[in-house]
Amino acid sequence: MKRSRINDIITESDDLMRTHRFTMPPFAYWTPNEFKARKESAKNVIDARCGWDISDYGAGNYDQMGLFLFTLRNGRLADLQRGGGMCYAEKLLISKQDQLSPMHTHVIKAEDIINRGGATLVVELFGSDGDGNFDETRGGTVFCDGIQRDFIAGEKLRLAPGESVTLMPGDWHAFWGDGGDVLIGEVSTVNDDETDNIFREPIGRFATIDEDVAPKHLLVSDYRTWLA
Repeated sequence: MKRSRINDIITESDDLMRTHRFTMPPFAYWTPNEFKARKESAKNVIDARCGWDISDYGAGNYDQMGLFLFTLRNGRLADLQRGGGMCYAEKLLISKQDQLSPMHTHVIKAEDIINRGGATLVVELFGSDGDGNFDETRGGTVFCDGIQRDFIAGEKLRLAPGESVTLMPGDWHAFWGDGGDVLIGEVSTVNDDETDNIFREPIGRFATIDEDVAPKHLLVSDYRTWLA
């Protein structure tokens, strides 16, 4: 993705969030130079990979297959492993109309996917086999707003604003906006986007960036290079 396109997506996404009266934390608006100057005090933000995250899944076609994310807070895997401490994460996502977030599951992360506003969020579901692999014949059970719901393989949940689904490891899912863009909340166990996204197809999680202009704000995938 071109950096200029990423900058535009950040601006567009910030406008949409403000439309829904969601205010971002102050570090969201730091310039790259401000981030560099404050990297010691912001170590927790950097280590937890909180911040802007824009993915085209390595396919180079963001409008058809992509996702905007902002990680607001993220816990520590060590706390999760010992069973105490900061074991949770929170994200804000935007799924544009007909923009696919492709079929995937997680090994560790359980998550609530919440339609926070906008159009309808469609979530396509499949179960997994005994080893957690995608199974096109198998359904399963999820919870929608806390109410148990059995699903058949390939069923498409339609979540209106305010509605949610709880997904456990092994619940294979893809999603997109229907009828417009959707502001999505995600509340989960500790999030590790580098190792805990298992895609059905061999695709990437992070975009390869063409630095045609300077970044407006750093992405989480920039931290290792820009803040080294």
